[in-house]
Amino acid sequence: MNAPIALPYRIGRVAWFALIALQLAWHGWLARPEHLPTWLVLAVTVVPLLLPLTALPDLRRALLWVGILSLFYFCHGVAEAWSAPTEKWLALAEIGLTLLLIVALGAGVRRRKPQG
Repeated sequence: MNAPIALPYRIGRVAWFALIALQLAWHGWLARPEHLPTWLVLAVTVVPLLLPLTALPDLRRALLWVGILSLFYFCHGVAEAWSAPTEKWLALAEIGLTLLLIVALGAGVRRRKPQG
């Protein structure tokens, strides 16, 4: 993209990095896992969000991959909100960030005019 980054992609990028920060804070500090090593939980939750950084020069492609990955985080947020009342606010934040990311990606898609 040679043109300035469109607003939806900026919002998507902010939601992406906020989701990474949320995972680090949630599983590394605020509600550390009880039965698994912290490093393992962080590896499972943070590393997948870091993989699209390899496609960062093409922001649309990177956000597409993050959008696909965010479906896992949405499901995780719903499951945690339902089953862990003490972590419900973290789960709702995760749900909100994933929805913001998906809406931003949808808003950033260019619609083609039908040829006729």
